[in-house]
Amino acid sequence: MGRPAVSLLIVLVLVGVAAPLAGQSLAEIARQEEERRKTIRTPGKVYTNESLRPEAPPSTPPAAPSVAPAPPTSSPVPESQPAQGPAPASAGQAASPQAPAPQNEAEWRKRVATAREALSRSQIFAEALQSRISALSTDFVNRDDPAQRDVIAAERQKALAELDRVRQEIQQQQKAMAAIQDDARRAGVPAGWVR
Repeated sequence: MGRPAVSLLIVLVLVGVAAPLAGQSLAEIARQEEERRKTIRTPGKVYTNESLRPEAPPSTPPAAPSVAPAPPTSSPVPESQPAQGPAPASAGQAASPQAPAPQNEAEWRKRVATAREALSRSQIFAEALQSRISALSTDFVNRDDPAQRDVIAAERQKALAELDRVRQEIQQQQKAMAAIQDDARRAGVPAGWVR
């Protein structure tokens, strides 16, 4: 059998399979679903905010981690300069424990959406970096010129270092997501608010 004959056979099979599927309209599907719902004897259980009991808050709040004093530096800070406070948290780190917990559904949903969006961006960036590394590896193997290979190897090494950094960031963001879920559970927030 030649290529045209195989192609024609594949097209005919696909058309034969697709024809019955295309014949079913949206109205028919809706009627079938309505009939299916009528045959159900007992409806499923519906959970509401009122039917869920919030978990009792812990009797004592968790202890704040103690901060060890920084070792003295070789050059003392002059007294005329104010001492610098702790470094601000980066966007990838979790919120500080002193930050007030959201009070309503919109605030919880915004907090979760922000954390989820940051995680998604980092995961997409990691995938793009992995694709770049694969392309650079292929290009490295296919080059004969040592100078070009050195340039490609340096670029690949930079991309690998960046990928490691992004993977650590993803781990931190996943921990932040888990912390949000845990905070919500402790605050007695309905699970639907943080999904």
